[in-house]
Amino acid sequence: MQYHGDMDLNLNLDDVRLFIRVVELGTLSAAARERDVPVSQVTRALARLEARCGVRLLHRSTHGLSLTDEGDLFQSAARRMLETAEVLHSELTGKLAGPSGWVRVSVSSVIAQALIAPSLPSLYERHPQLHLDILADDRVVDMAREGVDIAIRTGSPASDTLVAREIGELSRGLYASPAYLKNHGRPRRIDDLGKHRLIGNSASPALNEWQLGRGRDATTLHVSGHTRTDNTAVVLSLVREGVGIGRVVNIVAGPLVARGELVPVLEELAAETPVPVYAVMLHERQRLPKMRACTDHWAAWLAAAPFNPSAD
Repeated sequence: MQYHGDMDLNLNLDDVRLFIRVVELGTLSAAARERDVPVSQVTRALARLEARCGVRLLHRSTHGLSLTDEGDLFQSAARRMLETAEVLHSELTGKLAGPSGWVRVSVSSVIAQALIAPSLPSLYERHPQLHLDILADDRVVDMAREGVDIAIRTGSPASDTLVAREIGELSRGLYASPAYLKNHGRPRRIDDLGKHRLIGNSASPALNEWQLGRGRDATTLHVSGHTRTDNTAVVLSLVREGVGIGRVVNIVAGPLVARGELVPVLEELAAETPVPVYAVMLHERQRLPKMRACTDHWAAWLAAAPFNPSAD
């Protein structure tokens, strides 16, 4: 069916928002499940939107959904429309009550422990109307499809749809438990690591490239691992339990060293150059006050964080 006639610019923003989620999720049923409504309700909302626009926005077939040329054009305009509406609402309400609402954050398990968890009490104290939904997972998420507001990453994304704000730096070092060192001895040189039980990462090969040494003696140790895991938080648990030597974020290991639960290994030789940490956001959501409140807070927290060499 092809619609005709003049476009009615009196669009229902909720219908527009639903259209965007259908496009992001790829099916009507997925959007319906997300909203906990019947598929027929989603279908009616799209029909209303197409009627008001006077054009077909989506092709529907047994193979799924796809945007029409008009739908692709409308999608870009709709995202700007929703961004403007949400920014305006946030700015107006924020002047009265401060940043508010839910912020969905994707972060690796270990950075959730290093940054998000310890910084939350002061964030909530400063902005009591904020609420965080934390997805602690080492995988790189599809931010639009999964409704993620902020992804905390140690790599800057190469995408025109994403904006990356550097909020600080993190570094890693080698650590073992006192029990492991008692049973297996303490490595004194880089070559000694070949005789030890090293903990590898099966999900991120880059984390198995251990940068060791300095200047002309600098070298990269390619770690296959005596034990491997796909989760950075589990690496920390394995190190604490005496399974082997692991590469751990210093800001996480620091308090454990202070309590005598971990011991730095080859401290001078294993010190690496800090890497930038980015708060990655969808381009159309970066200006929201709740997003700025979170990223500003984390930047300040990392700059002053104890046990973080880059904060010195």
